[in-house]
Amino acid sequence: METDLLDVLLGAWERNNRILVNLLRVLPPGGLEARAQPGHPTVAQMLTHVVYVRVILVEENAPEAAVPVPGEEWEAQSDPEVIARDLEASAAAVREAVRGRIVQGRMLDDRYDHPLLLLQHLIWHEGYHHGQIKLALQAAGTPLPDDVAGPLTWGVWMRRS
Repeated sequence: METDLLDVLLGAWERNNRILVNLLRVLPPGGLEARAQPGHPTVAQMLTHVVYVRVILVEENAPEAAVPVPGEEWEAQSDPEVIARDLEASAAAVREAVRGRIVQGRMLDDRYDHPLLLLQHLIWHEGYHHGQIKLALQAAGTPLPDDVAGPLTWGVWMRRS
């Protein structure tokens, strides 16, 4: 089984993004406005925060792969298509930043001991918010059943492609 390890790792990053986009696409009506508790961010705000963090970390660490920074970190975006587009664009920027730096044999400019650690950080960060989103939906009385969420989340990680 000969495989380019970098491609596998970047494929894992793409799966991570697919999971968030899948989750966004199956949100119940009103799901973008759900909060875990009063005063906590909405689901929409958590997703726009994810985009913002990705874009800022690319800008700070590999500016050659940067894309425009959103105007607001915790934007209450109401259009799921805009959020999906921003998730896709920011994921591509991260992918290109990591790939470019590894291929060039260059460290990132500001943080991390290796460019792959940017991916690790973001996957951990986004898994954290994925859990918060599911909690917010449950608190709002509109939980996603496991038979709906499972194939679109865990199934993406565990399915062979």
